[in-house]
Amino acid sequence: EIIDYRMLRCKRRVNDVLGTIDFSTSDGNCAFRTCAEEKNHVIFQMGTADPERALQVAKLVEADVAGIDVNMGCPKGFSVRGGMGAALLTQPERATKILSTLVQGVTKPITCKIRLLNTLEDTIDLVKRLEATGISAIAVHGRRRGQRSTEPVNMEFLQKVAKVTKIPFIANGGSERFKSIEDIEKFRREIGASSVMVARAAEWNPSVFRKEGVLPNLTVARDFLKIAVRYNLIHANTKYCLAGLLKSDLVSPHGKRLLAAGTHEEFCDIYGLSDHYHEVEDMLIRREDELGISRFGIPLDVSEPSAKRACYSAQAEETEDGTLEMHVNFVVRDYRRRPSPKTVLNEWAIKQKVSLAEYTTIQRGRDKSFKSTLTFENKRYSSSFWEKNKRCAEQAAAIVCLKVLNITDARWKDQPQTAQPSSPELP
Repeated sequence: EIIDYRMLRCKRRVNDVLGTIDFSTSDGNCAFRTCAEEKNHVIFQMGTADPERALQVAKLVEADVAGIDVNMGCPKGFSVRGGMGAALLTQPERATKILSTLVQGVTKPITCKIRLLNTLEDTIDLVKRLEATGISAIAVHGRRRGQRSTEPVNMEFLQKVAKVTKIPFIANGGSERFKSIEDIEKFRREIGASSVMVARAAEWNPSVFRKEGVLPNLTVARDFLKIAVRYNLIHANTKYCLAGLLKSDLVSPHGKRLLAAGTHEEFCDIYGLSDHYHEVEDMLIRREDELGISRFGIPLDVSEPSAKRACYSAQAEETEDGTLEMHVNFVVRDYRRRPSPKTVLNEWAIKQKVSLAEYTTIQRGRDKSFKSTLTFENKRYSSSFWEKNKRCAEQAAAIVCLKVLNITDARWKDQPQTAQPSSPELP
Protein backbone atom coordinates (compact mmCIF):
# COMPACT_ATOMS: atom_id res chain seq x y z
CA GLU A 1 0.00 0.00 0.00
CA ILE A 2 0.96 3.68 -0.26
CA ILE A 3 0.88 5.74 2.93
CA ASP A 4 -1.53 8.70 2.99
CA TYR A 5 1.09 11.20 4.17
CA ARG A 6 3.26 10.43 1.16
CA MET A 7 0.39 10.95 -1.27
CA LEU A 8 -0.61 14.23 0.36
CA ARG A 9 2.77 15.67 -0.64
CA CYS A 10 1.98 14.89 -4.26
CA LYS A 11 0.05 16.50 -7.09
CA ARG A 12 -1.56 14.83 -10.06
CA ARG A 13 0.57 15.43 -13.15
CA VAL A 14 0.14 14.33 -16.74
CA ASN A 15 3.48 12.87 -17.86
CA ASP A 16 3.54 13.35 -21.63
CA VAL A 17 6.98 11.81 -21.96
CA LEU A 18 5.90 8.45 -20.54
CA GLY A 19 2.21 8.66 -21.40
CA THR A 20 1.23 8.24 -17.76
CA ILE A 21 -0.57 9.94 -14.90
CA ASP A 22 1.92 10.61 -12.10
CA PHE A 23 1.27 11.56 -8.51
CA SER A 24 4.56 13.18 -7.65
CA THR A 25 6.24 15.91 -5.65
CA SER A 26 7.57 19.12 -7.18
CA ASP A 27 11.08 17.65 -7.37
CA GLY A 28 9.98 14.67 -9.48
CA ASN A 29 9.67 11.95 -6.82
CA CYS A 30 6.76 9.80 -7.95
CA ALA A 31 4.66 7.99 -5.33
CA PHE A 32 2.10 6.46 -7.71
CA ARG A 33 2.08 6.10 -11.49
CA THR A 34 -0.74 4.75 -13.61
CA CYS A 35 -1.99 5.00 -17.20
CA ALA A 36 -5.19 4.97 -19.23
CA GLU A 37 -4.85 1.26 -20.09
CA GLU A 38 -5.21 0.21 -16.45
CA LYS A 39 -7.69 2.85 -15.31
CA ASN A 40 -10.61 0.40 -15.16
CA HIS A 41 -8.57 -2.33 -13.48
CA VAL A 42 -6.18 -0.90 -10.91
CA ILE A 43 -7.22 -0.63 -7.26
CA PHE A 44 -5.39 1.99 -5.22
CA GLN A 45 -4.55 0.62 -1.77
CA MET A 46 -3.64 3.09 0.94
CA GLY A 47 -2.34 2.91 4.47
CA THR A 48 -4.09 5.42 6.72
CA ALA A 49 -5.16 6.04 10.30
CA ASP A 50 -7.22 9.17 9.74
CA PRO A 51 -10.58 9.61 7.95
CA GLU A 52 -9.88 13.11 6.63
CA ARG A 53 -6.43 12.25 5.27
CA ALA A 54 -7.88 9.14 3.68
CA LEU A 55 -10.58 11.20 1.99
CA GLN A 56 -8.07 13.74 0.67
CA VAL A 57 -6.01 10.97 -0.90
CA ALA A 58 -9.09 9.22 -2.31
CA LYS A 59 -10.28 12.43 -3.97
CA LEU A 60 -6.82 12.93 -5.42
CA VAL A 61 -6.75 9.55 -7.20
CA GLU A 62 -10.39 8.59 -7.75
CA ALA A 63 -10.57 9.79 -11.37
CA ASP A 64 -7.68 7.51 -12.37
CA VAL A 65 -8.47 4.21 -10.62
CA ALA A 66 -11.21 1.58 -10.55
CA GLY A 67 -11.52 1.49 -6.78
CA ILE A 68 -9.91 2.39 -3.46
CA ASP A 69 -8.88 -0.09 -0.76
CA VAL A 70 -7.78 0.53 2.82
CA ASN A 71 -5.20 -1.90 4.17
CA MET A 72 -6.30 -2.80 7.69
CA GLY A 73 -4.30 -6.02 7.88
CA CYS A 74 -0.63 -5.11 7.41
CA PRO A 75 1.29 -6.40 10.48
CA LYS A 76 4.56 -4.60 9.72
CA GLY A 77 6.00 -2.41 12.44
CA PHE A 78 6.05 0.88 10.55
CA SER A 79 2.37 0.48 9.71
CA VAL A 80 1.20 -0.56 13.19
CA ARG A 81 3.26 2.13 14.94
CA GLY A 82 1.53 4.72 12.77
CA GLY A 83 -1.89 3.44 13.78
CA MET A 84 -2.43 1.95 10.32
CA GLY A 85 -2.78 -1.59 9.02
CA ALA A 86 -3.37 -4.25 11.66
CA ALA A 87 -3.53 -1.58 14.38
CA LEU A 88 -7.04 -0.80 13.13
CA LEU A 89 -8.20 -4.35 13.92
CA THR A 90 -8.41 -3.34 17.58
CA GLN A 91 -9.84 0.11 16.83
CA PRO A 92 -13.18 -0.65 15.15
CA GLU A 93 -14.58 2.84 15.73
CA ARG A 94 -11.71 4.44 13.85
CA ALA A 95 -11.80 1.77 11.15
CA THR A 96 -15.53 2.25 10.51
CA LYS A 97 -15.14 6.05 10.52
CA ILE A 98 -12.44 5.85 7.84
CA LEU A 99 -14.55 3.60 5.63
CA SER A 100 -17.83 5.48 6.06
CA THR A 101 -16.05 8.77 5.28
CA LEU A 102 -14.68 7.30 2.06
CA VAL A 103 -17.97 5.68 1.04
CA GLN A 104 -19.79 9.00 1.47
CA GLY A 105 -17.03 11.14 -0.01
CA VAL A 106 -16.00 9.48 -3.29
CA THR A 107 -17.79 7.88 -6.22
CA LYS A 108 -15.56 4.83 -6.73
CA PRO A 109 -16.08 1.52 -4.88
CA ILE A 110 -14.45 1.34 -1.43
CA THR A 111 -13.06 -1.92 -0.03
CA CYS A 112 -10.83 -2.96 2.84
CA LYS A 113 -8.55 -5.83 3.80
CA ILE A 114 -8.33 -7.23 7.35
CA ARG A 115 -6.87 -10.24 9.18
CA LEU A 116 -8.49 -12.81 11.43
CA LEU A 117 -8.89 -11.81 15.06
CA ASN A 118 -8.18 -14.19 17.94
CA THR A 119 -11.67 -15.69 17.93
CA LEU A 120 -14.19 -16.44 15.21
CA GLU A 121 -16.82 -14.41 17.03
CA ASP A 122 -14.63 -11.29 17.18
CA THR A 123 -13.75 -11.66 13.49
CA ILE A 124 -17.39 -11.95 12.44
CA ASP A 125 -18.34 -8.99 14.63
CA LEU A 126 -15.66 -6.80 13.03
CA VAL A 127 -16.65 -7.87 9.51
CA LYS A 128 -20.29 -7.00 10.25
CA ARG A 129 -19.33 -3.54 11.54
CA LEU A 130 -17.17 -2.82 8.52
CA GLU A 131 -19.80 -4.20 6.17
CA ALA A 132 -22.36 -1.77 7.62
CA THR A 133 -20.32 1.24 6.45
CA GLY A 134 -21.42 0.60 2.87
CA ILE A 135 -18.16 -0.78 1.48
CA SER A 136 -18.41 -2.78 -1.76
CA ALA A 137 -16.33 -5.80 -0.69
CA ILE A 138 -14.08 -7.05 2.10
CA ALA A 139 -10.88 -9.09 1.90
CA VAL A 140 -9.88 -11.30 4.83
CA HIS A 141 -6.40 -12.77 5.28
CA GLY A 142 -6.62 -16.21 6.84
CA ARG A 143 -4.02 -15.64 9.57
CA ARG A 144 -3.93 -13.58 12.74
CA ARG A 145 -1.75 -10.50 13.15
CA GLY A 146 1.17 -12.33 14.81
CA GLN A 147 1.26 -15.30 12.43
CA ARG A 148 3.87 -15.71 9.72
CA SER A 149 3.20 -16.68 6.12
CA THR A 150 4.82 -20.08 6.81
CA GLU A 151 1.97 -20.97 9.17
CA PRO A 152 -1.14 -22.62 7.67
CA VAL A 153 -4.17 -20.59 6.65
CA ASN A 154 -7.18 -21.05 8.91
CA MET A 155 -9.56 -22.43 6.30
CA GLU A 156 -12.32 -23.11 8.82
CA PHE A 157 -12.46 -19.48 9.99
CA LEU A 158 -12.43 -18.20 6.41
CA GLN A 159 -15.27 -20.53 5.43
CA LYS A 160 -17.45 -19.49 8.37
CA VAL A 161 -16.80 -15.78 7.93
CA ALA A 162 -17.51 -16.00 4.18
CA LYS A 163 -20.80 -17.75 4.89
CA VAL A 164 -22.21 -14.90 6.98
CA THR A 165 -20.81 -11.99 4.95
CA LYS A 166 -23.43 -10.28 2.77
CA ILE A 167 -21.10 -8.31 0.50
CA PRO A 168 -18.51 -9.90 -1.85
CA PHE A 169 -15.96 -11.79 0.26
CA ILE A 170 -12.35 -11.90 -0.97
CA ALA A 171 -10.20 -14.69 0.48
CA ASN A 172 -6.49 -14.08 0.99
CA GLY A 173 -3.48 -16.00 2.26
CA GLY A 174 -3.18 -19.10 0.10
CA SER A 175 -0.16 -18.31 -2.04
CA GLU A 176 1.76 -21.45 -1.06
CA ARG A 177 -1.04 -23.47 -2.70
CA PHE A 178 -1.14 -21.53 -5.98
CA LYS A 179 0.74 -22.99 -8.92
CA SER A 180 -1.96 -22.25 -11.50
CA ILE A 181 -5.32 -20.53 -12.00
CA GLU A 182 -6.98 -23.87 -11.22
CA ASP A 183 -5.41 -23.84 -7.74
CA ILE A 184 -6.74 -20.33 -7.13
CA GLU A 185 -10.21 -21.36 -8.22
CA LYS A 186 -10.10 -24.44 -5.98
CA PHE A 187 -9.16 -22.24 -3.00
CA ARG A 188 -12.07 -19.92 -3.78
CA ARG A 189 -14.57 -22.79 -3.99
CA GLU A 190 -13.38 -24.44 -0.78
CA ILE A 191 -13.88 -21.22 1.17
CA GLY A 192 -17.05 -20.13 -0.58
CA ALA A 193 -15.51 -16.77 -1.45
CA SER A 194 -16.52 -14.40 -4.24
CA SER A 195 -12.90 -14.05 -5.35
CA VAL A 196 -9.30 -14.42 -4.20
CA MET A 197 -6.61 -11.84 -3.43
CA VAL A 198 -3.15 -13.07 -4.41
CA ALA A 199 0.12 -11.44 -3.32
CA ARG A 200 3.23 -13.60 -3.01
CA ALA A 201 2.27 -16.13 -5.68
CA ALA A 202 1.78 -13.24 -8.12
CA GLU A 203 5.24 -11.92 -7.25
CA TRP A 204 6.73 -15.37 -7.86
CA ASN A 205 5.05 -15.52 -11.30
CA PRO A 206 2.17 -13.19 -12.29
CA SER A 207 1.20 -15.54 -15.13
CA VAL A 208 -0.33 -17.74 -12.42
CA PHE A 209 -3.60 -16.07 -13.49
CA ARG A 210 -3.36 -17.25 -17.14
CA LYS A 211 -6.14 -19.60 -18.18
CA GLU A 212 -3.80 -20.97 -20.85
CA GLY A 213 -1.22 -21.98 -18.25
CA VAL A 214 1.76 -20.52 -16.41
CA LEU A 215 4.60 -19.06 -18.50
CA PRO A 216 8.29 -19.75 -17.78
CA ASN A 217 9.72 -17.29 -15.25
CA LEU A 218 12.35 -16.11 -17.74
CA THR A 219 9.64 -15.15 -20.23
CA VAL A 220 7.71 -13.28 -17.56
CA ALA A 221 10.87 -11.52 -16.34
CA ARG A 222 11.72 -10.29 -19.83
CA ASP A 223 8.16 -9.07 -20.46
CA PHE A 224 8.10 -7.29 -17.09
CA LEU A 225 11.49 -5.69 -17.68
CA LYS A 226 10.31 -4.24 -20.99
CA ILE A 227 7.41 -2.58 -19.19
CA ALA A 228 9.68 -1.34 -16.38
CA VAL A 229 12.02 0.33 -18.87
CA ARG A 230 9.19 1.80 -20.94
CA TYR A 231 7.51 3.37 -17.90
CA ASN A 232 10.68 4.31 -16.00
CA LEU A 233 9.97 2.18 -12.94
CA ILE A 234 12.22 2.91 -9.96
CA HIS A 235 15.29 0.70 -10.42
CA ALA A 236 15.12 -0.72 -6.91
CA ASN A 237 11.49 -1.75 -7.45
CA THR A 238 12.38 -3.44 -10.73
CA LYS A 239 15.15 -5.35 -8.99
CA TYR A 240 12.79 -6.42 -6.20
CA CYS A 241 10.28 -7.82 -8.71
CA LEU A 242 12.95 -9.62 -10.73
CA ALA A 243 14.33 -11.15 -7.53
CA GLY A 244 10.82 -12.32 -6.62
CA LEU A 245 10.59 -14.11 -9.95
CA LEU A 246 13.87 -15.89 -9.25
CA LYS A 247 12.80 -16.81 -5.72
CA SER A 248 15.18 -19.57 -4.53
CA ASP A 249 17.45 -19.21 -7.58
CA LEU A 250 19.10 -16.05 -6.22
CA VAL A 251 22.11 -18.16 -5.22
CA SER A 252 22.63 -19.26 -8.83
CA PRO A 253 25.14 -17.44 -11.07
CA HIS A 254 22.23 -15.66 -12.75
CA GLY A 255 20.81 -14.65 -9.36
CA LYS A 256 24.14 -13.39 -8.08
CA ARG A 257 24.55 -11.33 -11.23
CA LEU A 258 21.12 -9.79 -10.69
CA LEU A 259 21.89 -8.99 -7.05
CA ALA A 260 25.08 -7.19 -8.12
CA ALA A 261 23.24 -5.10 -10.73
CA GLY A 262 21.50 -1.83 -9.94
CA THR A 263 20.16 -0.16 -13.11
CA HIS A 264 17.74 -0.94 -15.91
CA GLU A 265 20.64 -1.02 -18.35
CA GLU A 266 22.39 -3.67 -16.27
CA PHE A 267 19.18 -5.67 -15.81
CA CYS A 268 18.54 -5.63 -19.56
CA ASP A 269 22.08 -6.82 -20.23
CA ILE A 270 21.48 -9.81 -17.93
CA TYR A 271 18.23 -10.74 -19.68
CA GLY A 272 19.47 -10.18 -23.24
CA LEU A 273 17.49 -6.99 -23.77
CA SER A 274 20.27 -4.46 -24.29
CA ASP A 275 19.09 -3.50 -27.79
CA HIS A 276 15.55 -3.04 -26.51
CA TYR A 277 16.80 -0.87 -23.64
CA HIS A 278 18.68 1.50 -25.95
CA GLU A 279 15.74 1.70 -28.39
CA VAL A 280 13.41 2.75 -25.59
CA GLU A 281 15.97 5.17 -24.15
CA ASP A 282 16.42 6.82 -27.55
CA MET A 283 12.64 7.15 -27.88
CA LEU A 284 12.27 8.67 -24.43
CA ILE A 285 15.13 11.10 -24.98
CA ARG A 286 13.55 12.27 -28.25
CA ARG A 287 10.29 12.82 -26.40
CA GLU A 288 12.10 14.75 -23.65
CA ASP A 289 13.79 17.00 -26.19
CA GLU A 290 10.54 17.59 -28.08
CA LEU A 291 8.58 18.49 -24.96
CA GLY A 292 11.36 20.23 -23.02
CA ILE A 293 10.74 18.18 -19.87
CA SER A 294 12.38 15.12 -18.37
CA ARG A 295 10.61 11.84 -17.72
CA PHE A 296 10.48 12.98 -14.08
CA GLY A 297 8.39 16.01 -15.05
CA ILE A 298 11.23 18.50 -14.47
CA PRO A 299 11.86 21.16 -17.16
CA LEU A 300 15.05 20.62 -19.15
CA ASP A 301 15.61 24.34 -19.88
CA VAL A 302 16.32 23.41 -23.51
CA SER A 303 15.48 26.93 -24.63
CA GLU A 304 18.84 28.15 -23.37
CA PRO A 305 21.66 28.13 -25.97
CA SER A 306 23.54 25.26 -24.33
CA ALA A 307 20.86 24.29 -21.81
CA LYS A 308 22.24 24.19 -18.28
CA ARG A 309 25.99 23.66 -18.21
CA ALA A 310 27.69 21.42 -15.72
CA CYS A 311 30.21 23.20 -13.53
CA TYR A 312 32.87 21.68 -11.29
CA SER A 313 35.49 22.85 -8.86
CA ALA A 314 38.80 21.02 -8.85
CA GLN A 315 38.89 20.01 -5.19
CA ALA A 316 36.63 19.77 -2.19
CA GLU A 317 37.13 22.34 0.55
CA GLU A 318 36.26 21.81 4.19
CA THR A 319 33.89 24.38 5.68
CA GLU A 320 33.93 25.57 9.29
CA ASP A 321 31.47 22.86 10.37
CA GLY A 322 33.53 20.11 8.72
CA THR A 323 31.41 19.71 5.59
CA LEU A 324 33.33 18.82 2.42
CA GLU A 325 32.10 21.21 -0.26
CA MET A 326 32.62 21.55 -4.01
CA HIS A 327 31.05 23.84 -6.59
CA VAL A 328 29.08 21.22 -8.54
CA ASN A 329 25.65 21.30 -10.13
CA PHE A 330 23.32 18.55 -11.33
CA VAL A 331 22.16 18.55 -14.96
CA VAL A 332 19.28 16.18 -15.70
CA ARG A 333 20.25 15.80 -19.36
CA ASP A 334 23.64 14.37 -18.39
CA TYR A 335 22.00 11.40 -16.67
CA ARG A 336 19.36 10.29 -19.10
CA ARG A 337 21.56 7.40 -20.25
CA ARG A 338 23.10 6.50 -16.90
CA PRO A 339 22.04 6.10 -13.29
CA SER A 340 21.77 9.24 -11.20
CA PRO A 341 24.45 10.10 -8.60
CA LYS A 342 22.08 9.13 -5.76
CA THR A 343 21.48 5.75 -7.38
CA VAL A 344 25.22 5.15 -7.83
CA LEU A 345 25.87 6.05 -4.20
CA ASN A 346 22.98 3.93 -2.88
CA GLU A 347 24.05 0.88 -4.88
CA TRP A 348 27.63 1.28 -3.68
CA ALA A 349 26.46 1.54 -0.06
CA ILE A 350 24.36 -1.60 -0.42
CA LYS A 351 27.28 -3.54 -1.88
CA GLN A 352 29.52 -2.32 0.94
CA LYS A 353 26.82 -3.18 3.51
CA VAL A 354 26.82 0.30 5.04
CA SER A 355 23.94 2.65 5.82
CA LEU A 356 22.48 4.71 3.00
CA ALA A 357 23.18 8.42 2.79
CA GLU A 358 20.84 10.87 4.51
CA TYR A 359 19.99 14.28 3.04
CA THR A 360 19.16 17.58 4.74
CA THR A 361 17.92 20.30 2.40
CA ILE A 362 17.36 24.01 2.96
CA GLN A 363 15.58 26.58 0.80
CA ARG A 364 16.83 30.11 0.27
CA GLY A 365 14.16 32.75 0.74
CA ARG A 366 14.93 35.34 -1.89
CA ASP A 367 14.90 33.06 -4.95
CA LYS A 368 13.40 29.83 -3.56
CA SER A 369 16.49 27.82 -4.57
CA PHE A 370 17.75 24.75 -2.72
CA LYS A 371 20.96 23.41 -1.22
CA SER A 372 21.41 19.94 0.26
CA THR A 373 23.91 18.42 2.67
CA LEU A 374 24.52 14.67 2.51
CA THR A 375 25.65 12.67 5.54
CA PHE A 376 27.40 9.39 4.74
CA GLU A 377 29.61 7.30 6.98
CA ASN A 378 29.68 10.11 9.59
CA LYS A 379 30.94 12.71 7.10
CA ARG A 380 29.05 15.56 5.41
CA TYR A 381 29.17 16.54 1.74
CA SER A 382 27.56 19.47 -0.04
CA SER A 383 27.70 21.63 -3.15
CA SER A 384 28.04 25.40 -2.98
CA PHE A 385 25.73 25.57 -5.99
CA TRP A 386 22.09 26.52 -5.23
CA GLU A 387 19.69 24.38 -7.30
CA LYS A 388 16.17 25.07 -8.57
CA ASN A 389 14.56 22.19 -6.67
CA LYS A 390 15.19 19.76 -3.83
CA ARG A 391 15.82 16.77 -6.09
CA CYS A 392 18.63 18.50 -8.02
CA ALA A 393 20.16 19.76 -4.77
CA GLU A 394 20.33 16.22 -3.36
CA GLN A 395 21.83 14.91 -6.60
CA ALA A 396 24.49 17.63 -6.53
CA ALA A 397 25.45 16.66 -2.98
CA ALA A 398 25.69 13.04 -4.09
CA ILE A 399 28.07 14.05 -6.91
CA VAL A 400 30.37 15.67 -4.34
CA CYS A 401 30.36 12.53 -2.20
CA LEU A 402 31.10 10.30 -5.21
CA LYS A 403 33.99 12.51 -6.29
CA VAL A 404 35.57 12.79 -2.84
CA LEU A 405 35.32 9.05 -2.20
CA ASN A 406 36.42 8.26 -5.76
CA ILE A 407 33.36 6.07 -6.35
CA THR A 408 32.96 5.33 -10.05
CA ASP A 409 30.54 7.59 -11.86
CA ALA A 410 30.85 7.56 -15.64
CA ARG A 411 30.01 11.26 -15.88
CA TRP A 412 33.40 12.28 -14.46
CA LYS A 413 35.39 10.49 -17.15
CA ASP A 414 34.59 13.03 -19.83
CA GLN A 415 34.25 16.21 -17.78
CA PRO A 416 36.96 18.78 -17.08
CA GLN A 417 38.10 19.11 -13.50
CA THR A 418 38.04 22.91 -13.55
CA ALA A 419 35.11 25.14 -12.90
CA GLN A 420 33.05 26.47 -15.80
CA PRO A 421 31.89 30.10 -15.72
CA SER A 422 28.85 30.19 -13.47
CA SER A 423 27.40 32.17 -10.60
CA PRO A 424 28.19 30.64 -7.23
CA GLU A 425 24.96 32.11 -5.92
CA LEU A 426 22.19 31.40 -8.43
CA PRO A 427 21.52 28.14 -10.28
